[in-house]
Amino acid sequence: MTGSTMKSEWARGLVQGAPFVLVIAPFATLFGVVAAEAALSLAQIMGFSALVIAGSAQFAALSMLVENAPLWAVLATALAINLRMAMYSAALVPHLGAAPLWQRALVSYMNFDQTYAASIAEYEARPQMSTGQKIGFYFGIATPIVPAWYGCTLLGALLGARIPESWALDFALPIMFIALLGPMLKTAAHLLAALVSVVVALSLAWLPAGLGLLIAAGAAMVAGAAAETLIEGAGPRRAEKGGGT
Repeated sequence: MTGSTMKSEWARGLVQGAPFVLVIAPFATLFGVVAAEAALSLAQIMGFSALVIAGSAQFAALSMLVENAPLWAVLATALAINLRMAMYSAALVPHLGAAPLWQRALVSYMNFDQTYAASIAEYEARPQMSTGQKIGFYFGIATPIVPAWYGCTLLGALLGARIPESWALDFALPIMFIALLGPMLKTAAHLLAALVSVVVALSLAWLPAGLGLLIAAGAAMVAGAAAETLIEGAGPRRAEKGGGT
């Protein structure tokens, strides 16, 4: 693999990652606004976004801090919400596990919904990619997203309440997840996993923030894996029946 090849994959990732800025920008801006209204200093707001770099966990933690929740509860809630990143990491290991430590460290920092979803879809569509090419593509996806997250958080923190509520910046999150999820529903197992996650998440909505979603994610993984096993097992059985006729 040549350096130019890695650069070309980085450019491919950059092109695919750029549209995510359209949903990252309002979401990050909204966090900056809400954090400023919660009386966090500019340094605290930017440190929050730079260290956590996970929107849903940041909003949940901020809400609990405003309500004077115990620190352990804030940390536990943020951890529960972000545990899906552990599942993302496990799925990325077969593709990126052979990369140098410093590259894997950067991948772990930039491991969020957009980089994971776009990258894993590309890796599955192009299994011939080398580890270096995959790393280049991953970094390309993240390149426009991370600065947009920092910059729009800063913008929201500086503008604060001057952004009118009629702009409805919170529309970005559900649209983003729909856009990420839709193209990944390719098989019956994927559809079953999505259905199970929706049903379980809604039925457990009464649990503390993040816990119901975590259980739903685990249930979806089990359902999807079981469906894949049944489908793969049905293939040889059909072949055997066909061969006997």
